[in-house]
Amino acid sequence: MVQAIEWKSDHVKIIDQTELPIRTVYSEITTIEQIFEAIQKLRVRGAPLIGISAAYGLYLGMRDVQAASPDDFFVELDKKIDYLSKSRPTAVNLFWALQRIKDQLQAVTDQSTNDLKERLLRLAIELHEDDFQRCKQMGEHGLEVIPDGARILTHCNTGALATGGIGTALGVIYTAHQAGKNITVYADETRPLLQGARLTMWELMQAGIPSKLLCDNMAASLMQQKMVDLVILGSDRIAANGAVANKIGTYGVAILAKHHNVPFYVAAPLSTVDLDAASGDDIPIENRASHEVSKVFQQCQIAPDDADCWNPAFDVTPPDLVTGIITEKGILYPPYTENIRNAFDK
Repeated sequence: MVQAIEWKSDHVKIIDQTELPIRTVYSEITTIEQIFEAIQKLRVRGAPLIGISAAYGLYLGMRDVQAASPDDFFVELDKKIDYLSKSRPTAVNLFWALQRIKDQLQAVTDQSTNDLKERLLRLAIELHEDDFQRCKQMGEHGLEVIPDGARILTHCNTGALATGGIGTALGVIYTAHQAGKNITVYADETRPLLQGARLTMWELMQAGIPSKLLCDNMAASLMQQKMVDLVILGSDRIAANGAVANKIGTYGVAILAKHHNVPFYVAAPLSTVDLDAASGDDIPIENRASHEVSKVFQQCQIAPDDADCWNPAFDVTPPDLVTGIITEKGILYPPYTENIRNAFDK
């Protein structure tokens, strides 16, 4: 399985996902500014991977800070957290990872600033390892919803390229394939940045999973012809009531699935759930530059000069369109407000 990010003794090594699938380019990152740029420019992407990247970036930003006392250390830490938090607004794992590390560092008493730096790196590595295990557990729990011979539709990219392990939705798909369930996967291209075409198809083909690529506007016809047994995709933030923010186009897929009586599953770790967001209305949606729509990779222009484009990176699917949420603690079903809270209480 490909590793999207690795810690290498004194730096971070990533796959630059903007280069896939034409080239597999690895980049070495040594500063917090490089991590910020990698997140913002989608060199690393996917909610869990953004959180892991931010954790390593926080260490890179703090390792050379000269703090006279632990109090001074935490003042600088807050500045670095605030800086990284501005890289992308929707993926809650970014904020969750940074806050988790801060909370765990503050729980340590009688530590020197050097001890705190060493502890910060260990926490970042532990967070990475934790996501690896969560992905594995999601894959195992998701097996129960995939029948033998299932034809699965997915949207955007949710595999090893988006996480610290085998993936969320693609992790379920990998696990089903390894279990011999004889599945076929249909991958939406996922305009405008084509994560499905560039990344998901690349991962599926690397894994030897039977798969077909679709233009986004073909999913309706595919379901109409009864060629989809279930939908599985990921999420960048889930509200406390089960509303799901995911890559733009997800809401449309959910409506299609509801109309055609196709089960619609979301696979995401509990770290993607934002209990402070009561509903989808509380989830901030990132808006990106017009050129991502009017040009393909800033190279091939497909619209008139200076065309005004609307380019939200995500949409929100209401909970009544979601059949179930596959987490590392099991599959959550409606009523989501109650069952999400129960999952955290466990």
